[in-house]
Amino acid sequence: MTATPDADAFTRPYWDAAAEGRLLIRHCTACDRPHHYPREFCPHCWSEAVEWREARGRAVLYTWSVVHRNDLPPFGERVPYVAAVVDLAEGPRMMTEIVDCPEEELRIGMDLELAFRPEGEHGEFQVPVFRPRTRPGQAPTA
Repeated sequence: MTATPDADAFTRPYWDAAAEGRLLIRHCTACDRPHHYPREFCPHCWSEAVEWREARGRAVLYTWSVVHRNDLPPFGERVPYVAAVVDLAEGPRMMTEIVDCPEEELRIGMDLELAFRPEGEHGEFQVPVFRPRTRPGQAPTA
């Protein structure tokens, strides 16, 4: 059994963009502030004048925890994994997973870039995750 995201009419643009390798966040046109997780109203000013905007795909690590045990499908198959909260370049915080990084190299404030992990029985969803912007033996990305 695998758990897949619940894509409904409201979140469909988010998942469709993820399938194309893009991360969308909500942006309020009334107070000009972004927010995440997606809501149909602005959590800052309560306006319903919100729209989807593409995020740059950059973040910094705010905090993390290495999960060594999780009995809920599909997480048990992936332990250990790094559950994290990141600060998106646009401002909002996002819960996510850090990939392609040994636990001992994790640092608060480290630069991260967007990646995607296929999820679902046939990989029908692309779940946004983050990885270090500079990996060992690689020059920084622009």
